[in-house]
Amino acid sequence: MKKAIWTAAFWCALCGVALWLLNALFMPKYMSEIPEGALIAEYYQETTDHDVVMIGDCEVYENFSPDLLWREYGITSYIRGSAQQLVWQSYYLMEETLKHETPKVMVFNVLSMKYGEPQSEAYNRLNLDGMRLSPQKLAAIEASMTEEESFLSYLFPLLRYHTRWSELKGEDLTYLFHRDILSDSGYLMNVQVRPAENVPPGRPLADYSFAPVCWDYLDKMADLCDRHGVQLVLIKAPSLYPYWYDQWEEQIEEYAAERNLPYINFLELTEEIGIDFQTDTYDSGLHLNLYGAEKLSRWFGAWLTERCPVEDRRGQEPYESIWSEKSSAYAIRKERLEAEWRAENTA
Repeated sequence: MKKAIWTAAFWCALCGVALWLLNALFMPKYMSEIPEGALIAEYYQETTDHDVVMIGDCEVYENFSPDLLWREYGITSYIRGSAQQLVWQSYYLMEETLKHETPKVMVFNVLSMKYGEPQSEAYNRLNLDGMRLSPQKLAAIEASMTEEESFLSYLFPLLRYHTRWSELKGEDLTYLFHRDILSDSGYLMNVQVRPAENVPPGRPLADYSFAPVCWDYLDKMADLCDRHGVQLVLIKAPSLYPYWYDQWEEQIEEYAAERNLPYINFLELTEEIGIDFQTDTYDSGLHLNLYGAEKLSRWFGAWLTERCPVEDRRGQEPYESIWSEKSSAYAIRKERLEAEWRAENTA
């Protein structure tokens, strides 16, 4: 009887290991393509807490530089951003973050209020696959799935990705057990310059109201931060497109006033910040490049220092040592990307 039990246990363990290896092999690695898919998972490699955590879509992870906030203000920060991050995904990431640490400030970018229902599996995967298994991940999956998706495929991604066998590359073996860090504290750097030209105007909408589900989750964010003693700051990043309607702005301003929350629309401050959409964007105004992100972060760092309970942690350990390493990696990445961009434009 004991031999049978041990034999069964051995085969169960062997099957479990085999399934784990197959899952690791077939999962997309997001190293050389679609780096946005790697961002959520990178947070779990952080070894210290942060005074500021930013939550949201590409308008945070493309537009703000935590490294500049550290170098010029001593602010420790991290961006938990991902592509087309929906408001309920932001809420569950915020809730999960508060299981790991209690920052002094949470920053949420309000563009995702425009989406009142799940959008696509592709974007869901970029947001959810990188989350560690937790009650927050399970709730985020349930809230995010489109009608065609399977809940089990998020728990066992092999069910979704087994058809990738014909697409496997050497990269899938290279990164079977580890991933390179592609971001700088959640910031996805880009040094290219493509001026904003022919930005399409906003088309009139039949209804400018945000969906009730979005307001519900924004309330949940505000209540969650209240319970944890965290200052919630609402922002609208200075991206020229997608278009931000005046009617949307009025609703956010009214909400922020009712909840006594700071709200900053950076679109109204581009001149004060010094952003030039001829030189400070890499994709014609959708997102800022490195130079625009550093300008925006410089202004925001001054605002945070004046208005929020953040500390200048320069000279404090372990922050000084860790952020010194981060800044070195940031500088090396910047130099490499600038060299690649120059080579591309002189070829």
